[in-house]
Amino acid sequence: MKCKIGLLVVAFGLLFHAAPAFAHHSFSAEFDGDKETKLTGTITKIDWINPHSYWYVDVKGADGTMEHWAIESLSPGEWHAAKVTKDMVGKIGEPVTIDVFLARDGTKHLAWSTKFTFKDGHSIEATCPRGR
Repeated sequence: MKCKIGLLVVAFGLLFHAAPAFAHHSFSAEFDGDKETKLTGTITKIDWINPHSYWYVDVKGADGTMEHWAIESLSPGEWHAAKVTKDMVGKIGEPVTIDVFLARDGTKHLAWSTKFTFKDGHSIEATCPRGR
């Protein structure tokens, strides 16, 4: 009986630790590599988290209404490997222009970033993970 309980505990433990791997998606599953554009707006929030960092940006739409965009990017670890730190990625209220690939689902204001250009002229670039 103890052996069966031990095997169940191990099995659930393995499933629990594997769950984040199932949640991760490939670039092409979420984003369209043929839909590249630029978004210009104001940073409202930055989530420097794993598995991907996010910039939330208010962008004025073609009809003049405010659109709230979520811009997905590299993980903090990948940014650090590229010599980019959190204090280099913009501040709340700062204007920014972002080169992006749009989400496949055209109803979402979601995109993958490739380059951020800030008001002072400095920019940071993210390698597109199309090969992932």
